[in-house]
This record gives sequence, structure tokens and C-alpha cells, in this order.
Amino acid sequence: MVPSPISKLPHVGTTIFTVMSQLALEHRAINLGQGFPDFDCDPRLIDLMHQAMREGLNQYPPMAGVPELREQVVQKVEGLYRRRYDVATEVTITAGATQALQTAITAIVHPGDEVIIFEPVYDSYEPVIRLNGGVPVYAQLRFPDYRPDWDEVRALISPRTRAIMINTPHNPTTSVWPRDDLQALADLLRDTDIVVISDEVYEHMVYDGATHLSAASFPGLAERTFIVSSFGKTYHVTGWKIAYCLAPKELMAEFRKVHQFVVFTVHTPSQHAIARYMQYDTHNDLSAFYQAKRDFFLDRVSASRFAWHRSPGTYFVCASYAHIEEFNHYSEQEFARKLIAEAGVASIPMSAFYHGADDHRVVRFCFAKKEETLALAAERLDRF
Repeated sequence: MVPSPISKLPHVGTTIFTVMSQLALEHRAINLGQGFPDFDCDPRLIDLMHQAMREGLNQYPPMAGVPELREQVVQKVEGLYRRRYDVATEVTITAGATQALQTAITAIVHPGDEVIIFEPVYDSYEPVIRLNGGVPVYAQLRFPDYRPDWDEVRALISPRTRAIMINTPHNPTTSVWPRDDLQALADLLRDTDIVVISDEVYEHMVYDGATHLSAASFPGLAERTFIVSSFGKTYHVTGWKIAYCLAPKELMAEFRKVHQFVVFTVHTPSQHAIARYMQYDTHNDLSAFYQAKRDFFLDRVSASRFAWHRSPGTYFVCASYAHIEEFNHYSEQEFARKLIAEAGVASIPMSAFYHGADDHRVVRFCFAKKEETLALAAERLDRF
């Protein structure tokens, strides 16, 4: 007899990304749903990976990560955000950003603790909070500008609030928090024991002259914050699943207690390859690279009937069909399926990022694709 497990996540099914990607395969649709590039990374990075392997760098590295890579991270962060983290005690290399976020939550959240998250919200946050016995508390980034309401956040804070999770540039809305919002958060949390978990995986993808503002740059925030960023996103190697977490040593000590029993360590040749590759500073060119792709795509879908939101950050763009009488009776889930079946283009319904499935008739597309992929997708959307 097969045991019947009592699910820890009874309301969680297959992720929307898997569902839409599978439908895209079945219909041979262009997949602009899930966020990963369809182009190769810099060949130099592959060569450096091969070099590390040939040099015999194939055994377990230190639990916190290869020192050379941690040093490169510290130098980058200090150059961009003017805060120096300690290489030995305040930086940990992780098996992707999702693992870093899960580890940070697990390190600090106890049963009954509340964690404030802003929705629409990336889909991994809530399940991990619940797995640790925590209670997600939802603040709204309200359609259409998706800005936080700090009076609302203040009202949500209770004696049980353990953490607030933020994400800028924001997936899925593409919004980029300005200085006023981060300062408001710092002011709000002054004289509290609330921890911040700052998901900054799209830090190098901001457009039109804007600048990413990291929690590391804000006194009063940096001292209470886990910051997570992603080598996979930055260097077009999402399948390598490699990222990092920064935090003050007191928080990082708790992070590492969990990390050592979740993955212990991360693929060694990847760490050495990225450490050597970071010396090229290619992250400085990433905003211009992706802005060109965003503009290429938006120029070519301008003839479509969608209302397009000009993404200020990430490699996503959102489109509304609420004004299209022919389609606005369809829910976002229904419309996304219709797009795959009839237009041959996959997207992600924004309602998937709300715990109550809020539906504003908006879908999200990924433009981290080759120009020929974007051009063909745009042609199909223009005809739809």
C-alpha cells in the first residue's frame, strides 16, 4: 500500500510557467512566457568553464563559495552601491536565486511569523513562507502603476511581522522602485527588528537612463537586509542555477546554517568561470543590450491591438487587452491559452501572480530572445 501523504502545500499545483511552456510545445508556439534567453552566452564564459574543468577544479569548493568569486561580488557591489561587504562572513554563493530566497526565509521565519509580500508576486515566495510555518501578508502594488502604498504597509505591520520581501526591478510588473520608495521602507522599519529580503536579480536591467537602487545603498536598510542577485540572469546562463546572497554577518551566519544542509555548496567549475569572467565587467553593458531588445519588440508590435506598457526594467513587458471588445470577456488564463492556440505565442497571465487571482486583463511577455524570434512573435501578435 502506498502511503497517503498529508500535503504541506495542498493548494499548490503545477506552476503556470510549466503549464504555458507545455502548451507552447504542444502548439509549436513561440514561447515568450517563461523568462529565459533563447540565445547563447558569451563564448568566453564557456571557454572559462572548460578551462576550470581542465585545471581539475571539479571537487567540493568551500561551503560559502569560491573565495575568488565572493571577492568579485564584493568589488562589484562596492563599485555600484558604495557598500563594502566582508568576503569571509557576508557573501554566500547559492544554487540559483530561488534557493537563496528559500534559505533566507527558512533561516529567519518561525511558525506563526508574518511576512509581508507585495503582489503581484513572484510565485516562489508564498509557498516557502508557508513551508516554514509562516503567514504571508499581502500588500498591493496596484494596477496600473504598481507602486507600493506605504500607509497600507504600515497598517499591515504587527507584533508578529518578521520580514518584508521586496523585488526591484519587479517581476512580473517590470516596475523599478525609485529612491523615495526605498527610503520610505527604511524610515518605516527604523527601530524595529523586521528583516528585509530584497530580490534584485534584475539589477542590471533598467532602461531609459534609470539606475537600479539596491537596498545595499540605504543606511538603515542594508543592516537588516538579505540581498539576492543572479549570475544566471546577468550572464544568460539561467540553467547553471548560480546566484549569491549578501547580508550582515549576523544574518549571514543564520543563512549559512540552513544553506549547508540544503545544498552545502555549488557547482565548482561554474564558480571559477564566473569569477574570472566578472573581470570583463560585461554587466555594465546589459541595460543597453536589453533595452535594444525591448525597443525592437515594442516597435514591431505597435500595430497590434494590445496596449503595451513600456517596461522600465527586467526583460519582460506587459500588455493589456481590456479595451479590446472581442477579447475582454476572457479571463487572463483563458486569453493566454487562446493566444497560444490561435496566435502561436505563449505569454503568462498576470493573475497567476496574485493569491486571489486578481484579473486586470493583462499578460506578460519575455523579450530575452533573438531578434528573429521577437520579429516572428510580433508578426503573429499584429495579426491576432
